[in-house]
Amino acid sequence: MKIQGKVFVITGGASGLGAATATYLVGQGAKVIMADMNQSMGEELQHRLGEHAEFQLLDVTNEAAAEAFFQHIENKYGQLNGLVNCAGIAPSAKVLGRDGLHDLAMFQKVLNINVSGTFNMIRYAARLIAKYELKAGEEERGVIVNTASVAAYDGQIGQAAYSASKGAVVAMTLPLAREMAREAIRVMTIAPGIMETPMLKGLPQNVQDALGQMVPFPPRLAKPEEFAHLVGHIFENGYLNGEVIRLDGAIRMQPK
Repeated sequence: MKIQGKVFVITGGASGLGAATATYLVGQGAKVIMADMNQSMGEELQHRLGEHAEFQLLDVTNEAAAEAFFQHIENKYGQLNGLVNCAGIAPSAKVLGRDGLHDLAMFQKVLNINVSGTFNMIRYAARLIAKYELKAGEEERGVIVNTASVAAYDGQIGQAAYSASKGAVVAMTLPLAREMAREAIRVMTIAPGIMETPMLKGLPQNVQDALGQMVPFPPRLAKPEEFAHLVGHIFENGYLNGEVIRLDGAIRMQPK
């Protein structure tokens, strides 16, 4: 699928991986709608990216809000060609911690945002993408890219909730791709390793360097732009479908 002239939604689009992806896609000639809960950062990014970017305040777990969000996109743009799900949270807690048992409400919140929120956006996006009328030479209506994590495969101590949520995102990839095939929609997932997100960049430099040295090669944190470029390649490579790509420099996380 050619990126230029297409319309894409990015959740978690105000910062980190989502913001890098929005910046890349706008640079490639796309129209991008960024959905996030951080209004100030989202509006600043919209201003910086210009007329082909729009920010919308959105809770991805809210069913009514999501439906209204995609109705707005249909009314304004008349089409949708892709969704990149970057919204998520990553708290850490042990099941048997010093302060007691793992809080069940926190476990449920992680699953609600990372899994239910992702699925909520997928279903509404897929319905709108399926309405796109293929033009001469086109073989697909759109692409959905979800964000998992290497924690889905080798989660560390304290990541039970996060790993469970990202494992669910990995597991839904193939069945979604199989179902969406009839609508000419591809579904892919990226499982990032240690990314240079705003949270990690706030750590002392020596801590960042130590984390980077855990990566076999290149021995550094992954850059959000590298995630964005992979999203772009997935959009443009029509034979990538139903698969999870680890973007991790060959790291395999240790227990702690």
